[in-house]
Amino acid sequence: ARCVIIAGEGGAFCAGGDIAEYPDFRFDAAALRDFHEADVWGGLSALLDCDVPVVARIEGACMGAGVEIAACCDLRVAGAAARFGAPIARLGFPMAPREAWLVRQAAGDATARELLLEAAVLDAATAQARGFVQRVLPDDQVAAGAIDAARRIARLAPQAARLNKQTLRQLRGPAPVAAPDAYA
Repeated sequence: ARCVIIAGEGGAFCAGGDIAEYPDFRFDAAALRDFHEADVWGGLSALLDCDVPVVARIEGACMGAGVEIAACCDLRVAGAAARFGAPIARLGFPMAPREAWLVRQAAGDATARELLLEAAVLDAATAQARGFVQRVLPDDQVAAGAIDAARRIARLAPQAARLNKQTLRQLRGPAPVAAPDAYA
């Protein structure tokens, strides 16, 4: 493989976690820690550690975990109607530390603060203006735009892409380890 495209289904990139599941572990610090540090971070780490370039094809809602998944991608191509947010504060709890670090790395400090502290939802044009999204296309052209980006990448030397990804990963630095009380 020379490039991977991550896309959602049913008109949304990812609407976030299933809030119906939250009561099962929200008030159990050990279960919450395990969910975020093993399950969620495990999946996000796999994307971050991928040596093949990853393109996000973002249509519709890109919320919570969707923003986290998109933040792991190298390029983000969005439809004009796409919306970005992390409204987890509306549910009464914070984003997990490593996940917040990831969003901050990709979206920038000011945007991460706005997403997390105000539960702001950004439109695609704003996300692009702030550097989180590289391209905003008409909604009916997003799939083709993501494929075009993947083709441009695939025409280049795959070893160069892998080495560039490794270099960029080193420049990003390691994710912080979650504080013991982050899930209390």
